[in-house]
Amino acid sequence: MKFAICNEMFRGWPHGKVADAIAAAGYQGVELAPFTLGEFPDKLPPDTRASLRREFESRGLGVTGLHWLLAGPGKYSITTDDAALFAHTREYLKALVGLCRDLGGQVMVFGSPKQRSISPEQDAGAVRARVIALFKELSPVAQAAGVTICFEPLTPEETNFINTMPEGVALVEEVGHPGFRLHLDVKAMRGGDRRPPAEVIRVEGGRYLRYFHANDPNLLGPGMGNEDFGPIAEALRAVRYDGWVSVETFVEGPGPEEIARKSMETLRRHFGGG
Repeated sequence: MKFAICNEMFRGWPHGKVADAIAAAGYQGVELAPFTLGEFPDKLPPDTRASLRREFESRGLGVTGLHWLLAGPGKYSITTDDAALFAHTREYLKALVGLCRDLGGQVMVFGSPKQRSISPEQDAGAVRARVIALFKELSPVAQAAGVTICFEPLTPEETNFINTMPEGVALVEEVGHPGFRLHLDVKAMRGGDRRPPAEVIRVEGGRYLRYFHANDPNLLGPGMGNEDFGPIAEALRAVRYDGWVSVETFVEGPGPEEIARKSMETLRRHFGGG
């Protein structure tokens, strides 16, 4: 397994400085949030994309992919009944596939809880059918670009659409395409599935898991709270997961460089390598 870290906790830093800090902490990859790349990340010109990719690769870092896909100033939704907004979201996601490819990324983590929730007045069955049709359309586009869309089960406090690994597995099987798989996040598993993360991984993680976020339920990095990452690392090895383990945090805490350093210490201790 290789280690990456998400870039939004370095928000406001020049990309070169972010790359220097991540590389100095021992990471091999960086995961990018599109909203950190500008107001219209889908419209970044080719030379800007190439320059951004070089910023990281020149420090020995690979761009693992994109996450927080629909966060930012634009209005998007995959569950809306508004046909125009739905079409706008579909085209934006297709554009992000191209951005991910151009940056060297291989995964697009679909979390975006606000943009996938279903309102009480909606027909949940009809919404689900539209979502499945959307990802049936997007998945071959992603696969052709060398990208896998990884859907993320999230907590009921964040969204009411896909909260557990079994629900995620059902969605992946209904979409039925290798360009559409699952992502797991420790913080989300603790608030959604209610089973220990290691159990979730061992029971359902062997089939469709393609990307993994390491964090603590306290919203800081691994090793910065009470979560024991030993069983989690053992479970990932048991299901032969050999993809990226990426650190995602949600609060500033001691600052990005210290979070990166402490998280890497935990990853090395339990996962080895790095």
